[in-house]
Amino acid sequence: MLGERLFDAAVERLAAVRSRLRRLERRELSEFRRWIQNTDNLLHLSIVLLVPIVIGFVTYLSNRVQTLSFLLFPPLASGTYLLFSDPDGRHADPARFVASLSVGAFCGLAADATTVWIYGDTGGLLLHPESAALAIFLTGLVTWAGHVEAPSAFSTALLATVTSDVDPASYLVSVFVASLLVAGAFVVWRDAFYEKRAEFLYETVRGDDHVLVPMRGETAERTALFGARLAAAHEAGKVVLLDVVSEEVAQAFDSDGPSPFRESIGEADDGAPDAVEAVDRRLGAGGDVDARGEAAPAGDGAAGRDADDVAPSNARQMRETVQRLERTAANIHTRVGVPCEIVVVAGDPVSATLEAAHNANCDLVVTPYEEDRGTLSPYVRGILSSDIDSVAFRSVRDRRRWQRVLVLVSRPGDVAHGMIDFATRLTGDNGTVSVTTCIGSEVERRRAETRLEHLVETASGHVETRVARAPLEEFIIENAGHYDLLVLGSSGDRSPASRFVSPPTFERLHDVDCDVAVFDRGRP
Repeated sequence: MLGERLFDAAVERLAAVRSRLRRLERRELSEFRRWIQNTDNLLHLSIVLLVPIVIGFVTYLSNRVQTLSFLLFPPLASGTYLLFSDPDGRHADPARFVASLSVGAFCGLAADATTVWIYGDTGGLLLHPESAALAIFLTGLVTWAGHVEAPSAFSTALLATVTSDVDPASYLVSVFVASLLVAGAFVVWRDAFYEKRAEFLYETVRGDDHVLVPMRGETAERTALFGARLAAAHEAGKVVLLDVVSEEVAQAFDSDGPSPFRESIGEADDGAPDAVEAVDRRLGAGGDVDARGEAAPAGDGAAGRDADDVAPSNARQMRETVQRLERTAANIHTRVGVPCEIVVVAGDPVSATLEAAHNANCDLVVTPYEEDRGTLSPYVRGILSSDIDSVAFRSVRDRRRWQRVLVLVSRPGDVAHGMIDFATRLTGDNGTVSVTTCIGSEVERRRAETRLEHLVETASGHVETRVARAPLEEFIIENAGHYDLLVLGSSGDRSPASRFVSPPTFERLHDVDCDVAVFDRGRP
């Protein structure tokens, strides 16, 4: 008996350890995915993994084919690094890469042959300065005239001057063939992966199309329309409108327990009853509902109770809640054309919202922005700190479309890509997205421009970049009025101490003359 208990306890401990390891693995995998979404990290990882493989393959061929000379490895390695480190730069043209190395090799051979003709053959014991100077001069002149300038061309030119024991034709063919192999590998990597990295790495591009909208506050309907615009960008988009009621209302709705109410708008058949009729059936067990919204007496219902047991005020509140959700869902389906569901649940607002999002298979929560005594409300704070992508939407005007969107980014990463993706969903082909970062001095401008260029190169639609030398809040106040929407991050990756000392930007913005969307990436 004791042995069985010990065995059961050991099995439970092993199961707990296994579960903990799986959670750790998922968290580490998620962190790695977010790390690699930074374009700089992706490029460095590609260099570390792919460049050695490419050079190793060329080395393998050189050992098998005598035509390939080992002298080409230094310029080939440096040129390969240049290709993969800046795939969109001026030197990232495969044709230019092959031509520049080949031209450099030819010019170096020509310079060596000229000095041999003038001074005679030294047998490789002496390298004439004139030979090196002439090789660099010819390479610079020819690559400039042919618009194939590249640093590696000068390396192949100089190496050609010390190939007295190597057949010049073999060296030239070696450079051409090896550079052609490297260029082919680069083209495959760039076209098949790098330019399509948004599809493979950026989760918001593939997901965040099932949107849950908690219907809270006066701007709930505007928030629902905003969420619908985000969902409509994907063919599989769907909007779930949620309302959280008290336990008493839910108990009146279903005496067996506060089970959720769910109905679809836009996906059901034409002959299907609407949501209010479904509520009436569950409230009145098939009976009618009078003009006040109270259930009329009826026989035994499916839940095994009489309608007289339903508290009239709770029944009326439930019916009004569903009517409001149904009216909003029908309006969204008419305006945007995206299918809608309405869900009513009971419980703690934050936990009930997150549970409903998981149950409805939603990967994005768009909630109205709420404040409590000048700070973020506990509800919105709980949603933004959850494991689901979320947006807190503050509406200042009754807009139906957002054609000019300002996206403020401070650093590259998954949050920046998510904000840009949401902005382009809203603007479509007719609007404009302005991706902006603020700097403190001019020495930061070049790096900031490069960061923004990497961020927007995978985005679709009309996207512009802007680097502003101004304090962030000052820039927002002066420019927000020219846009329909301002998108910024929640600073969720900052520590609580850091947020206490310096509150996030969106919490310091109170008088902005445009709608504001605060985006937060879910935490694994």
